[in-house]
Amino acid sequence: MSIKVLKIPARLIAGWLGLAVLLCIGTLGQAAEEQAGPNVLLIMSDDLRPQLGCYGDTVVKTPHLDAFAEEALLFENAYVQSAICSPSRNSMLSSLRPHTTGLHGFGTKLREKRPDVVTLPQHFKRNGYHSKALGKIFHIYAESMLGSENDPLSWSEPLQLPTVPVWGPEQNQIRNRLIDEAIARGETFSHPHDWPRGRTWDDSDVPDEMMQDGETAKMAEDFLLERKGNKEPFFLAVGFLRPHLPFNAPKKYWDLYDPSKLKLPEFREVPAGSPPWTVNQGIVKSYYEMPPFESLDEAFLQKYLQAYLACASYVDASAGRVLAALKESGHAENTIVIFVGDHGYQVGEYNSWGHKHANFEISTRAPLIVSTPSLKKPGRKTSQVTEFLDIYPSLCELAGLPIPSQVEGESFAKLLEEPAARQKRAAFSEMFRRGRYGRTVRTDHFRYTEWLGRGGKIQERELFDHTNDQSVDKLETVNVVEEPQYADDLARLSEQLQQTLPFHPKLFDSQPQPRKRKQN
Repeated sequence: MSIKVLKIPARLIAGWLGLAVLLCIGTLGQAAEEQAGPNVLLIMSDDLRPQLGCYGDTVVKTPHLDAFAEEALLFENAYVQSAICSPSRNSMLSSLRPHTTGLHGFGTKLREKRPDVVTLPQHFKRNGYHSKALGKIFHIYAESMLGSENDPLSWSEPLQLPTVPVWGPEQNQIRNRLIDEAIARGETFSHPHDWPRGRTWDDSDVPDEMMQDGETAKMAEDFLLERKGNKEPFFLAVGFLRPHLPFNAPKKYWDLYDPSKLKLPEFREVPAGSPPWTVNQGIVKSYYEMPPFESLDEAFLQKYLQAYLACASYVDASAGRVLAALKESGHAENTIVIFVGDHGYQVGEYNSWGHKHANFEISTRAPLIVSTPSLKKPGRKTSQVTEFLDIYPSLCELAGLPIPSQVEGESFAKLLEEPAARQKRAAFSEMFRRGRYGRTVRTDHFRYTEWLGRGGKIQERELFDHTNDQSVDKLETVNVVEEPQYADDLARLSEQLQQTLPFHPKLFDSQPQPRKRKQN
């Protein structure tokens, strides 16, 4: 049997080989063009309580965040783990409770307590993301300026801060004069934040970028637009300073509100049955020309409320600019977007003006709004109790990344598709106040707080019943801890506190030491 050998022309073989190479290159090129995972855009606001239109407030003007909420899932009952800037942010970005890290105040970096911690942006960076921070993200009360603490391990490049001063144009002139006068008198200050402050607010008629949040928004816009067509996934954290004091916002945002028509909080006293020291009056007392609290008239307080609302609207516009840039960049359809505050705030409630350091609902509850590319039914809300600890593992799950073993939170990713699904039984917050350690638990129906002394003995207790609370702000006004019908609830809630935030002898070693600030 003879076998015929088929002879193929060399030119034809070369053509086939060339076509095969081109097909391989094309396939590899297509694979290279496919992004490894979704981007993450984290937008943070300082001292912004859930006073937004999308949360049911009818006074504040926040059209951009309201529109974003229509594309996202809004968390109605999200709680921070400490109602203080630094420990709240450290906890959220590490998914570790202050009880675990020992960070309850300012002045200590997270890595001083936990050298091996893997922060949220650091984890994404380790997994191939370009990690970038703009504005106030971490915060320890730095020697230079608010929010200036950099954490090199978290970012692919150094933290970028706005260049305009924290103080507004008019405030800055007053502050500089006060500092010069103090130095001329021979006064010295151990920390730049102890220098004389300017006025409480500044409503200069300037463009948005002449104040810090507008400049931060512009930097975020530039970053996003420069990444058009870039397939490297990014984790972008954008931190706005407002509505934290000083209340600086361009005049056009003040013009949105007529102070004479603003309704002041009706409940301006300590909750019935609660110790007076559970309420903090606020750092606003240290600002220039600030009258004593007891002499504040209605017109001044309405102006103060106008200032806070103006700053909230300024943040809304700044966030809107970033969200618009995300869409223009072409990355919106592959980006997880999350908007948060870092805790709540009091603007007159409990007669507390300009503060948050407390364990009440109004201090610990904060805005949390999340959007994902795969969200099937946007514009919904979830009433499930959620902790800010949960943000870290949730973003990991949504991005398809492993969750580090250090994480103490629980992913809420399932709520994005099933808002009524059971998330967790309670949220926990903590802080030191007047030499006592305060630990609080929030369930669907109750808030229960214990104040412990150095020996671990409970010195004061507070119980607030939210069972039939349909109010927007969920303000707590009556401590019912002594009412006998709550005995079983008290026992159960106290056990929950002890399990999650147990007392131990070294707990008070992490108690923040108060700073002595000279009043202007």
